[in-house]
Amino acid sequence: MNKLTVTSRNSGQSLLAFLQEQIPAAPVAYLQQLIRKGKLRLNGQATLEQTPLQAEDVLTLPGNKRLAGFLLESHREKIEVLLEGPDFLAVYKPAGLAIHRGVGHETDNLADRVDKWLKRRQLPFGAFPVHRLDVGTSGPVLFAKGRRAAGVLGNYFMTGQVEKHYTALVVGETADSGELHTPVPAKGKLRAAITRYRRLEGNQHFSLLKLELVSGRKHQIRRQLADAGHPLVGDRRYGGPKVLNRQQPFLHCCTLSWPDSTAGQRLTVACPLPQDLKHLLSAIGFCRPEI
Repeated sequence: MNKLTVTSRNSGQSLLAFLQEQIPAAPVAYLQQLIRKGKLRLNGQATLEQTPLQAEDVLTLPGNKRLAGFLLESHREKIEVLLEGPDFLAVYKPAGLAIHRGVGHETDNLADRVDKWLKRRQLPFGAFPVHRLDVGTSGPVLFAKGRRAAGVLGNYFMTGQVEKHYTALVVGETADSGELHTPVPAKGKLRAAITRYRRLEGNQHFSLLKLELVSGRKHQIRRQLADAGHPLVGDRRYGGPKVLNRQQPFLHCCTLSWPDSTAGQRLTVACPLPQDLKHLLSAIGFCRPEI
C-alpha cells in the first residue's frame, strides 16, 4: 500500500483537494469513489472528502493496479507550486529536470509538466517560463500566465528588476565576501558580469556561499567561480570535484524576488535547500539548519 503524508503547506486543505494535487492523473470521480467506499484511510480511519487535513496526517491508499498507474503518471506530471498570482506561477524545479524540451528531456521537462497541470485545471491560457535555470540547478522558476504577462515579467528580467540569490558549495577557502567580475561568453562575445558573494561557512577544503546574481549570463556563477579557483562541488564541466557521488553542481536558487505588476509591491519566493544538499553539507561537517 502507498502512503501520503500531509505537509504544513497542505494543512487545511480538504482531503479531496489534497488528493487532486497529489494524484492529478486520477479522475475526480475515481478519487471520490475511493473515499466513499472507505478504501482510502486517514490515520487508519475511513473519512469524508471534505475533511480538512492537518500536517503529519497520513493517508493510506489501496494497492490496486489502476491506482498504481495513476500514481506513476502523476509522478511524471507533478509540480510544486510555490506561489501563484493572477499573471504568474512560481514552480519548484528539482536538479536534473530541464525547463524545456531538449535532447534527453523530450518526454519529461518542467514546461510540459506545467502545461499538463494547467490543462487538468481547464485554464484558458498557456504558461511560459520567463527565465532559466541550468538542468543541474534547483530552485524556483517563474512562469507567466499568457503572452501578455510573459512580456511584462520578461521585461523585469531584462531591466534588472529581479533579484536572484543562490546557495553554493565550492572548493577551497574563499574570502568572507566579495564580487566576481570576470567576463562571461554570451552571443559570441565576452560580456561584463557581476556576482556578489558572502561566505556562510567554510574550512580549508570547502566554502558554503550565498550569492547574488547581479547580471544574468548563461553559466555565469559556474564560470566565474571556476575562474576564481573555486569551482562548484559536482560541476564536472568547470573542473569541480565529485563529492559523495554528487552528480549535479551544488547550486540552488534560494530566493527570487520581482515587482508585483498588480499591487505595486515586491513578491518574493523563498525555496529551502533540498534534503540531498543538506545531507551532503552534514557529511562534510557543515551545519546550517536554517538554510
